[in-house]
Amino acid sequence: MQNTIRIIGIDPGLRRTGWGIIDTLGNSLRFVASGTVTSDGDMDLASRLCQLHDGLADVVHSYKPDEAAVEQTFVNKDAVATLKLGQARGVVMLVPARAGLPVSEYAPNAVKKAVIGVGHGEKQQIHMMLKILMPKVEFKGNDAADALAIAVCHAHNRGASRLRQAALAG
Repeated sequence: MQNTIRIIGIDPGLRRTGWGIIDTLGNSLRFVASGTVTSDGDMDLASRLCQLHDGLADVVHSYKPDEAAVEQTFVNKDAVATLKLGQARGVVMLVPARAGLPVSEYAPNAVKKAVIGVGHGEKQQIHMMLKILMPKVEFKGNDAADALAIAVCHAHNRGASRLRQAALAG
């Protein structure tokens, strides 16, 4: 007998970190919630990282996911922006890890392939497919939609992800 697994997908960003929560049972997906944690751009970096941490920790505490998935980020042309994004990503990975959740990472192309069938596509295609996969889905903005897509990607790949993590650990 299978159990429902609750997955949080997280799209890291310093200004806006999207989050999306789905339940999966076998091949079925059910939308639970989505949103965005924001930081105040007028504050210093450490304070902004705290805002992301506290906001995401509240989400994890409220929805009690079983597993987490985070989008991998790539280097930008702006080294300072890349470093700040990396710091935000560290916070985003720390929150579910501190809550005892396994955290998997997925490249943007893998997320798109899992949701729309190809590794390159437009945001509108992802939004449309999310609505097909989960008819009751709700999201405000691209960050929350991206986070839901990351959760869907993890739902499709979680078996392989667990095997990889076990191989690395052992």
